[in-house]
Amino acid sequence: MVHKLPVVDLPPNVSLRFLKSYLSSGQLERARDLFDRIPHPDLRSLTILISAFTKNNRPKESIRFYRRLRENKGLEPDRLVLLSVAKACANSSDLVEAKWVHEEAVKFGFSSDLLLGNALIDMYGKCGFHDGARRVFDDLPQKDVVSWTSLISACMSCRMPVEALQVFSDMLHLGVKPNSVTLSTVLRVCSESKALDVGRQIHCQALRRALEDDVYLGSGLVDVYASCSSIRQARIVFDTIPYKDTVSWIVMLAAYFVDGECEEALKLFELMRSGGVALISASWNCMISGLAQNGRSEEAFRMLGQMQQLGFKPNHITVVSALPACSYIESLRRGREIHGYIFRHRILEGMVPLTALVLMYAKCGDLDKAREAFNQMPRKDTVAWNTMILANSMHGCGEDALAVFHQMLECGVKPNSVTFTAVLTGCSHSHLVDVGKSIFNSMSTQHGLQPDADHYACMADVLCRAGHLEEAYGFIQSMPMQPMVGAWGALLASCRVYKNVDLAKIAAAHLFEIEPENPGNYVLLSNILVAAKLWDDASSIRMLMRDKMRDRGVTKVPGCSWVQTRNKVYTFVKGDDRNALRDEIYGFLKEIREKMRLEGYLPDTDYVLQDVNKEEKEELLCSHSEKLAVAFGILNLKGESVIRVFKNLRICGDCHSTIKFMAKIIGVQIIVRDNVRFHHFRYGSCSCRDLW
Repeated sequence: MVHKLPVVDLPPNVSLRFLKSYLSSGQLERARDLFDRIPHPDLRSLTILISAFTKNNRPKESIRFYRRLRENKGLEPDRLVLLSVAKACANSSDLVEAKWVHEEAVKFGFSSDLLLGNALIDMYGKCGFHDGARRVFDDLPQKDVVSWTSLISACMSCRMPVEALQVFSDMLHLGVKPNSVTLSTVLRVCSESKALDVGRQIHCQALRRALEDDVYLGSGLVDVYASCSSIRQARIVFDTIPYKDTVSWIVMLAAYFVDGECEEALKLFELMRSGGVALISASWNCMISGLAQNGRSEEAFRMLGQMQQLGFKPNHITVVSALPACSYIESLRRGREIHGYIFRHRILEGMVPLTALVLMYAKCGDLDKAREAFNQMPRKDTVAWNTMILANSMHGCGEDALAVFHQMLECGVKPNSVTFTAVLTGCSHSHLVDVGKSIFNSMSTQHGLQPDADHYACMADVLCRAGHLEEAYGFIQSMPMQPMVGAWGALLASCRVYKNVDLAKIAAAHLFEIEPENPGNYVLLSNILVAAKLWDDASSIRMLMRDKMRDRGVTKVPGCSWVQTRNKVYTFVKGDDRNALRDEIYGFLKEIREKMRLEGYLPDTDYVLQDVNKEEKEELLCSHSEKLAVAFGILNLKGESVIRVFKNLRICGDCHSTIKFMAKIIGVQIIVRDNVRFHHFRYGSCSCRDLW
C-alpha cells in the first residue's frame, strides 16, 4: 500500500518563505519534502530548489528533479527554471542532459533569450561540446559582451585556443568592447597557448583603459608572461598591482617555480608571510608542489610540516603535490605515511590522489603495493590504467602490463597514445617481439591513433632488446618522421649487449649529430670499442668527448647509488671510502667474492674499461657504487626482508651477477632500480631474466 504525503496547502509566499528558511540552514531534504507536498508549486520555488541542489554539489539530482516534474506533472518551465537546469548540466558536464535542456529551451520559445542563451553557451563549453556552444551563439539575434566571453571560454574548455583567439578578434572587429572578465578569459588562453603577442596587446588595452589595477587582469598578465618565459616582465606586472590578493601571490610563486627559480620563490613566500598576506591551503600547496617538481623534496616535506603546524589541513591537492616528492627521493616510508593520511581523512573522492599513490609505490620499488592501491580504486580513468600499465612495465613485468591493458579494453576505457607507449615499454623489457609488433600495428588499425616518434622509438627498442638489430636498423630507417634520440639510443645501447660494433658506430654518429652535448653517447660508444679491444678508436672517441664537453661546458654525470636505512639516505660513488662502515663493506664484498669463486663464478672484467691487469680489474669491479650500496643495506638489515637500492646510471653486468648471488646466500629480496628499469633479485635470479 502506497502512503501519500500529506498535502501542504499554504499561500505561495508562505511556502516560499519556509522553503528559503530550510535551504538557508542547509536542510535540503526537508526543503524538497516540503516542495513535494505543495499541490501546485510555483516556478520560483522550483528555480530556488534546483539552484540549491546544484550549489551543494548535487547537480544530477537537480536535473532528475526537473525531469520528474516535467514527465509526471507536465510542468511548463520559464526561462529562469531552464537557466537553473542549464547551470546544473554545466556543473555535471552531462552532454546528454545538456542537449535535452537546449531542446527544451527551443520547444518553449526561449531560443532567442539572451540570458538563457549565454547560459547554454557556457553549459556546452563545460560539457566539451564546441559545436553546440557555437550553434547557440549563432542563433542569438542579439549578443552582448557576456555572449562573446562565454564563447571564448567554451573554446578554451574544448582545448581550441586558436578558435578562442579568433572569436576575440571577431569581437573586436565588430566593435564589441571587452570587459575585464573577457580580457581575463583571453589571458588564460594566451597563457596555455603561449600567445605572448596577444597577451601584450591585452596589456596595452588594460593600460589605455586604466584597468591595470584590476587584480584578476594583473594575475592573468603575470601568468601569460611567466608561461612565455618572460619572468622579469611577470615580476614587473606583479609589483605594479596595488592591491594583491592571495591568488596574485600564488600566480607569481608558480611562475618562479616553472622557471626553476626556487630561491626567488622562497624569498617571495617569506615576503608574503611577513607582509601579513592571508595564507590559504593553495599557498602551501603551491610551495610544496613547486619544490617537489624542482627536485627539492626535503624542503617540500619541511614546508608540509610547517603547513600542518600552523593548523592548515592538507587536502587532496596537497597529497598529489607531496607524493611526487616521495618518488624523487624514493622515500617509501613517507609515501606510506601519506597513504595512511589519505585513508584516515577519506581523501578518496577523486581518482587523482589514488593514481598518484599507485605511481609513488611503483617508483619507490614496491610494485605489490602499487597493485594493491590500484585494485582499491572504486573508479579508474585512462590515466589510472596507464599508470598501472607503466608500473608493471618499469618493473619488467611485460606480461602483467599486457594483462592490465586488455583488462582496460574490456572495461570499455579508451586507450590514448600514452597507453601504447607504456605497453610497448613493457614488451621491450620482456622481449615480447611479436606481441609488440601486434600492439604497434593495432594503434592505427583498431584504435584510430597514428604512432608518433615516441611509439616508433619504443618499437625500435622492442626489436633491439631482443637482439634483432638489423631489423631494428631497417625499421628506424623506414620511419615516416626523422628518427630522434630514443630510436638511435635504443640501437646504440643494444649494440653493446650484442657486441655489434658496426651498427654502434652508425647509431652513435646520428646521436652525436642530434645531441652533441650528451657525454653518455660518447662514453657508451667508447665502452663498446674497448670491449672489442679497439683501443685506438676508443681513445679517439674519448678525446672527441672531452673536446665537446670543454667547448660546451658540459660535465659527465658520475655514477652513484643510494639506499635508505632507518629513515636516512646513504649515497655511494665508485670506490667510496667515506662511510663509517667502510672496512665492513669492503670486507663483506671480499667474502662474497671468495664464496662466488668456490661456486665457479669468475668476475666479468669486460666491464672494466681501463687498460690494467686482471687483479686490478677485479678490485675495480668490487668498488662499483651499486655493490657498495647493496652491501651497506645487507649490513644494516635489522630484520627487514627487502633492500631497495637506486642508481642514476645503468647497472653493470658484473654487479648484476654479484647481486643475484648476494640475494641467494643472504636470503633477502634485493630491488635495484637503474636508469632503465627495476631489477628484482630473489633466490639467485633476477626478474629481468638477464635480458636488460
